[in-house]
This record gives sequence, C-alpha cells and structure tokens, in this order.
Amino acid sequence: MIYDTDIWYQLRGQIMRRLVDINDAQIRALDELSQSQRRSRAALIRNAIDDFIAKHRQNKAASAFGLWGEQKVDGLAYQERVRGEW
Repeated sequence: MIYDTDIWYQLRGQIMRRLVDINDAQIRALDELSQSQRRSRAALIRNAIDDFIAKHRQNKAASAFGLWGEQKVDGLAYQERVRGEW
C-alpha cells in the first residue's frame, strides 16, 4: 500500500483534503485512465465517489418502493390491527 493519492472534495462550499490508501495496481490503473482521459487522478477518484454515492442512494430508494406490492394483506385491515394492539 502507498499513501499517495489525495482527494479534494467540496463540503459546504469549502474544499477539504483527505488521504486515501490505495494499492500499487490501483495507482497504475488510475495513471493509465488519467493519461487517456487527460484528467487528474483526484478528479477520477472524485467522480468515482460521486457515482458510488448516487448508485447506493438510488438502490435504497428503489428497494423500499412497492414493499407492500407482493403482500396479500389489506393495508387498512393491517393498520387497524396494529393500532388495536396499542
């Protein structure tokens, strides 16, 4: 492992610097992408983090959508039963 890559990201209008531990193979792959895309390693990493966050936020919302769709329970009957337990 090397401790070579710094990430800059923006938080409330301020850019903050963070260290990220990545291995040699990841550095080489980032260098290749950096040269082919003419972008800095930090820019590639920021983009990857943004993509990761967006993907996982969407999955959370998508997994909750339609939870009752496959249930054979009447929603009103369930609500009344649960409230009756109070």
